[in-house]
Amino acid sequence: MSQFAIHQDVENQVPRRGKAANTRTVTQGQKRAVLGVITNQANQPNRVQPSRAAKPKVPETVQDENAFAKKTGKTHGQTGQFSVFVDEQTKPVSKAPKSTELPSVLTAVPHTRLPLDQEPCSPEIICLDDSVESPMVLDIQEDEKKPFDRESVILTAPEYEEDIYSYLREAEAKNRAKPGYMKRQQDITSSMRSILVDWLVEVAEEYKLHRETLFLAVNYIDRFLSKISVLRGKLQLVGAASMFLAAKYEEIYPPDVTEFAYITDDTYDKKQILRMEHLILKVLAFDVAIPTTNWFCESFLKSIDADEKLKSLTMFLSELTLIEMDSYLKYVPSITASACICLARYSLGLEPWPQSLVKKTGYEVGHFVDCLKELHKTYQAAESHPQQAVQEKYKQDKFQQVSDFTKNPVPHSLTLLAV
Repeated sequence: MSQFAIHQDVENQVPRRGKAANTRTVTQGQKRAVLGVITNQANQPNRVQPSRAAKPKVPETVQDENAFAKKTGKTHGQTGQFSVFVDEQTKPVSKAPKSTELPSVLTAVPHTRLPLDQEPCSPEIICLDDSVESPMVLDIQEDEKKPFDRESVILTAPEYEEDIYSYLREAEAKNRAKPGYMKRQQDITSSMRSILVDWLVEVAEEYKLHRETLFLAVNYIDRFLSKISVLRGKLQLVGAASMFLAAKYEEIYPPDVTEFAYITDDTYDKKQILRMEHLILKVLAFDVAIPTTNWFCESFLKSIDADEKLKSLTMFLSELTLIEMDSYLKYVPSITASACICLARYSLGLEPWPQSLVKKTGYEVGHFVDCLKELHKTYQAAESHPQQAVQEKYKQDKFQQVSDFTKNPVPHSLTLLAV
């Protein structure tokens, strides 16, 4: 009896996707950061981030037997060779001049070609005169040592600067959370929110997200909680979905939704995070492009050409305001940013609020003196606060260890600001 085998087309077979492809193997002893239980990253190995920019391999071209054959161009009865019919020329071809010398334009150059910079029509020769500018020269920054910052050029353009700033001042007042909204929440408290924001600070550090992403996420959380009552079991879901939404808006390569499901210790799956993201967008009416305290701090610091230590201390103070909700939700972000810069400059022995910042912001010290007093209290109590994620973040060398600045002697007494 003859035997036969069924041939399977393995080469063209499409692999099936299953749940096993998305499963993640967790080694024994490895802990995940969950709400309220934040593990120390110094005792925990860093997880390897998945490659988000990997290019798929292009399979080799496989000839399909069902594909139509290409036409060869031959018709029935046509041979392989053919001739092209050309009309006879009606006009005689112009003959070469009788002179044995060719025109000067067509004269062959007997010597070697000159270099490009020595040619008569070279751009280098044209631009030797400083009084004559080439039409190809672009209007760029005068200081070529500094990198070209497109955002700073647009936002600091003299003809648009005032209009942009006035629009952002209107936008910050429109897109802000309601002060005291936690009184209407029945199952969550301000301390739970502080724990959530503290956890988001560590999430942003773990995935190396921008500072603006963190501020946007906290803004989404506060605006959402101002309108929707949330159970404490869903508070972390709101935080993870808000961070996922802010990362997709701000980051170039945001973490995948599976990563946000992972950092919640798989308390919520991908479908729950995506559904909560849809609900947040619906409640916020898709108003996700809003100015934050971080944005105003960066804009004000750039106008005065601040050094790195002043920037780090200002950002440290601004992130401390995210933890304390009751004290700072009553102020708009531009007021909070002004208070952070003023206190940072005063702590470093600089003029607290120079005239250049008054002209840039439109604020005098009297406009944010109440916020300045609240910020000074937060600054003094930061070391003893239950949530220490911001403190640990700014102990790094890249932030000049400004969180330990209160331990060092300062030029001026900070207690004067509380008077």
